[in-house]
Amino acid sequence: MKRIIILLTGLTLISSFASAQDIQAYQKPPQSILSLFESPVSPVVRISTDGEWMLLLEMEDLPSIAELSQPELHLAGQRINPANNGPSRSTAYKSIKILAVSTGTEYTLSGLPDEPRLSEITWSPDESKLAFLHNGPKGIELWVADLKSFRANRLSIFYINNTYGNSFIWNPDGKSILAKFVPDDRAALSAQNISPHAPLIQENTGKSAPVPTYQDLLKNPYDEKLFDHYFTSQLKQVNLEGQSANFLQPAIIRSMEYSPDGKYLLMANITRPYSYQVPINAFPFTTSIFDEGGKLVKKLHEAPLAENIPAGFDGVPKGPRAFGWRADKGAVLYWVEALDNGNPAQQATIRDIVYTQPAPFNQYPLKLADCYFRFNSIVWGDDKVAILTERWWKTRFERRSFIKPSNVNFRVNLYDRYFEDGYGDPGVILTRKNEFNRNVLLTEFNALKRISDPDNVNIFTISDGASPEGDRPFLQKFNIKTKLMDTLFRSVSPYYERPLFFNNGKFMINSRETSDTVQNYFRINLEDKSYTRLTNFKDPYPELKGVKKRQISYKRLDGITLSGTLYLPAGFKTGDPPLPILIWAYPREFKTVAAAGQTKGSPHKFSIIGKASPVYWITRGYAVLDNADMPVVGESNTEPNDTFVEQIRYNAEAAINHLVEMGVADRKRIAIGGHSYGAFMTANLLAHTDLFAAGIARSGAYNRSLTPFGFQAEERTFWQAPAVYTRMSPFAYANKIKTPILLIHGQADNNTGTFPMQSERFYTALKGHGATARLVLLPSESHAYRAKESLMHMLWEMDRWLEKYVKNK
Repeated sequence: MKRIIILLTGLTLISSFASAQDIQAYQKPPQSILSLFESPVSPVVRISTDGEWMLLLEMEDLPSIAELSQPELHLAGQRINPANNGPSRSTAYKSIKILAVSTGTEYTLSGLPDEPRLSEITWSPDESKLAFLHNGPKGIELWVADLKSFRANRLSIFYINNTYGNSFIWNPDGKSILAKFVPDDRAALSAQNISPHAPLIQENTGKSAPVPTYQDLLKNPYDEKLFDHYFTSQLKQVNLEGQSANFLQPAIIRSMEYSPDGKYLLMANITRPYSYQVPINAFPFTTSIFDEGGKLVKKLHEAPLAENIPAGFDGVPKGPRAFGWRADKGAVLYWVEALDNGNPAQQATIRDIVYTQPAPFNQYPLKLADCYFRFNSIVWGDDKVAILTERWWKTRFERRSFIKPSNVNFRVNLYDRYFEDGYGDPGVILTRKNEFNRNVLLTEFNALKRISDPDNVNIFTISDGASPEGDRPFLQKFNIKTKLMDTLFRSVSPYYERPLFFNNGKFMINSRETSDTVQNYFRINLEDKSYTRLTNFKDPYPELKGVKKRQISYKRLDGITLSGTLYLPAGFKTGDPPLPILIWAYPREFKTVAAAGQTKGSPHKFSIIGKASPVYWITRGYAVLDNADMPVVGESNTEPNDTFVEQIRYNAEAAINHLVEMGVADRKRIAIGGHSYGAFMTANLLAHTDLFAAGIARSGAYNRSLTPFGFQAEERTFWQAPAVYTRMSPFAYANKIKTPILLIHGQADNNTGTFPMQSERFYTALKGHGATARLVLLPSESHAYRAKESLMHMLWEMDRWLEKYVKNK
């Protein structure tokens, strides 16, 4: 008899068939899994811009299902807690420790509230203080900590509105904070009248408006009232003595940013009409500049409702967008405008133009640069140097250029590359603080040629260092005139070592780990290359001593090289009987075979076992192939999804054949699993192959007609490529699935396209054709599961499925 198991709110599990009611409560996995699941995690580390301070942030414990099931509102794509005017599913820290890098002295903040729940930890402009939020019993509070006294105090008696966007920003002078608060005179919201007053009507007058399948949208006029009530904020200027004053009128604030000199405020406010089709980030908004006293200086742009942005990932709105401040000037505005109407299908030599305008913003805008592709980012240096990056999704193309803000005619292309090419990734550009305490390019001039050749400038980057041997992070110096590169540091075996801080001074800070030693942090003296340990984090998994971890590579049928991380149980050796194996994967699309075949990951990284990791089953006598490569390639004019099913089959066959040839895997006892798009992959493999003994699919989408305007990296609509959508939908092949499949889904999934209905309807189709299937719905859980009870029960379900249909098949 087939059963559907549904987790109901509370702590009970009810079977759809009373005669098969074998579960009465949330279950826990076997002890070997539970021990790893409950292991502590190392603190999160943040380093100040000058490298003088290191924050050690301890994550709060997992919430209980009772906490997770508290009332929440789903409005305009956001999930909020009406009790505190903040996000309902946020994570927080329960402690802050501060390490002085130069001396190694560790400090603990005094004055923190009891049972701290801290978030949005932000350095002051001069990094002498920290501001952060505390989720208190009555609301969200604004706090400040001083790094001289190491004492924290609550800054305001008012409660923060943290429903959307950044909730506060420091004034550039560091003497006050501009924060979004719940309006002082906000009236109580009346309850909804359950009797409808009128039909709900939407109308389109011939405009093409393709949109993804968003969740949690506004649905009716009462939702609009709730949205106005909870998202409207009152800005207040709060000084460090706690004195506050209202700034501007209450509004729904999209973004806010001071000019580097602090004389102006760039702000965007959400306006009507609201939409029932798109989330808040696509609502109309007005961008304006105010002076430091709150007087309107200039209204810059009124962006309309963005329901009809041209299709494709390269589509952008018409008109000005991406407003910001030049980091190297006191008050110079910049923004971007599309010359192709934002439509990637329209032919155009120049796609975007970047403009600037200095205060008082009454001059004609100055063109800074043409973009032959879409504007991506700009790193400011000074009038003589800035680095502009452009991208084009369709081809995965990226261009990085050296420009001079003082000379619109000057431009040198530093490189053209495909951004999916990990081997050629130069990395993240390093910055330093300038006189405005803003991040600008970290540069080095050739002292002998500085006067005669001002373009002889070096910049610095840090990269993951992908290579055929695995990731080997590096620090690189790059001359923007000669394009010569000098590798200043590169990780070497047996370590995985990543530079985290470098300012071209006397030291750098790196993290270092190996396959069997946990990540710790070190200060490196650049004169004698000596290492000083800064942290002493302990191995959270001593019970995994002896487990073997290997980075393996193998080729699929068409010659593409694949890779994955293989875990073997302690004590397993060559010649032992082959093992049951769990393969866990997530497909990725590529436009080039070369990029698809690159080695991913590193054999030298310490494995942090996430709460939903497949690595737990190494303790249950399984081998585990984690992050198994599942590339789907579509070169030139072909698209990856044109042959999605065939390519994931090639990938799976190659992995299985290699594992069997190694003597590791028993071909008859192999499971496949994945989360989200990995679940979609799993269902397709079971529908179109007989390679596996069982499958585990978590929070997937299985019917692509329910995501008709694109999904994942697919830009075409259902009507443009109906055969692709149908072929890729395992729902359409439910009658072909004979392999046992476990479906798990959060009942409150908010991810675009992965409605819980996807798993419910797929299960119904499987059941209708006599498949061996089980559906588990986790109450109150979103796309990623958070409650401790939910996660433990998920592990129990997976273990039971693997034991029954794989190990003991």
